[in-house]
Amino acid sequence: MKDTGPRLLVALDYKDSAQCLSLVEQLNPADCRLKIGKELFTACGPSIVESVQKLGFDVFLDLKFHDIPNTVAGAVSSAAALGVWMVNVHALGGQRMMEAAREALQQSRQAPLLIAVTVLTSMDDADLRGLGIEDSAEQLVARLAQLAKTSGMDGVVSSAMEVAGMKQALGSAFLSITPGIRPASAEKDDQRRVVTPEQAMANGSDYIVVGRPITQAENPAQACAAIASSIRI
Repeated sequence: MKDTGPRLLVALDYKDSAQCLSLVEQLNPADCRLKIGKELFTACGPSIVESVQKLGFDVFLDLKFHDIPNTVAGAVSSAAALGVWMVNVHALGGQRMMEAAREALQQSRQAPLLIAVTVLTSMDDADLRGLGIEDSAEQLVARLAQLAKTSGMDGVVSSAMEVAGMKQALGSAFLSITPGIRPASAEKDDQRRVVTPEQAMANGSDYIVVGRPITQAENPAQACAAIASSIRI
């Protein structure tokens, strides 16, 4: 069944629950879902997930689990118990780790979508060479995306620049979640591989992640609604 919910995910990059909830209370669940990452979850714990869920929002728990298979299996099981809509692991953890995560969620009553991170959108080819990886970001994303699908993931996180090729290779049902999204008028900040919301949708992205252009806007609700409207199909 096709997901009819919002395709915009707002990144809640906050250090405390008060700031976070002050922003969330201005947003409309009909316009967006919410992404909770390491900073906010480490500061506030699982209670922040429950708080925003009570306000009507679906949660993408973006903790990028990357550890031995047994540990990651336990972590995604705990995420499922929180009732999150989506959770992710890092594809560089390998096939056995991703398969362990998938198997763990098969035992959950309401399993979240399980997504794999490929290459961070803050990284470019030069960064990869610094790690001893000679492949381009595009080549590495393609390889990791294929491994993720083989391992039973529902989709991957990648730059929108790689989505079209990935969809062609792996099929339209394999989900694409794309951070590094900036409206044409916004600053790039620390992102390198950046596209606009409209470009991301045209490339085939299923969900886009937007942070500062909404959370630091003078009117966050208006900024969120404008982006959500620009990508509705």
